[in-house]
Amino acid sequence: MENFPIINLEKLNGSERANTMEIIKEACENWGFFELVNHGIPHEVMDTVEKMTKGHYKKCMEQRFKELVASKGLEAVQAEVTDLDWESTFFLRHLPVSNISQVPDLDDEYREVMRDFAKRLEKLAEELLDLLCENLGLEKGYLKKAFNGSKGPNFGTKVSNYPPCPKPDLIKGLRAHTDAGGIILLFQDDKVSGLQLLKDGNWIDVPPMRHSIVVNLGDQLEVITNGKYKSVMHRVIAQTDGTRMSLASFYNPGSDAVIYPAPTLVEKKAEESKQVYPKFVFDDYMKLYAGLKFQAKEPRFKAMKAMEADVKVDPIASA
Repeated sequence: MENFPIINLEKLNGSERANTMEIIKEACENWGFFELVNHGIPHEVMDTVEKMTKGHYKKCMEQRFKELVASKGLEAVQAEVTDLDWESTFFLRHLPVSNISQVPDLDDEYREVMRDFAKRLEKLAEELLDLLCENLGLEKGYLKKAFNGSKGPNFGTKVSNYPPCPKPDLIKGLRAHTDAGGIILLFQDDKVSGLQLLKDGNWIDVPPMRHSIVVNLGDQLEVITNGKYKSVMHRVIAQTDGTRMSLASFYNPGSDAVIYPAPTLVEKKAEESKQVYPKFVFDDYMKLYAGLKFQAKEPRFKAMKAMEADVKVDPIASA
């Protein structure tokens, strides 16, 4: 089995830059996932985020989750559960407008910590998009511009905890899916594992590593790269002991951004000069995705293709 790609971002600053860019390229083309170390976010910031996130779950969410499990009789299930996930979550929106001050039950200190963490992640996401541009032969800033829409990108964090599950063979922590959006940065628990991705027909563990950030590519990058990069099915397996923390931050296109394959990447497909992937407004894709998240992505692309005659290209994104 190949090793899961781990990328030391510090190596971009020296003689190993070319090799590091090659590892990123290979990870994007063949895995859709990679793990970052030395990514520039201080370890003490991550330690504080982890401590406060776990504290908030214990104080405000654990009992609610137990009550939910009891009300649905989930501990006694005998057959596979296919319509819900064994997870306790809340969502923080950062861009275009933050909702952090409105989310109930958060301590003021936790709100500030998460605001700071989000700013650092936003900067890292934009740096990564430019590295992808460099590998793809796109001008610097192309992907950020393609994501912008009229109000800039959408950026938010899904804060999840996956408590111990008595029947992980019957209830998934999170059912298999691809992510709808752009680029996803995950800060996951380094003690309790569970995240897996599908590669060559096999489910592979994404290794928990202290202070790392796991990156995966969403459906929109598959479209913009005309299939050169692919979004990948992944899932969370619930564990019988230990609660797994997961903070997944989604750097996505703006709601009205028009998404379509980068013209230069369509031209590079020598054997077929036509555009393979559809052109659509991101919000339309999200509306479709909402009901089909846990199904294959190809029918979603097909449905968008059928609608694309009505989509007007944004001259800014195509410039």
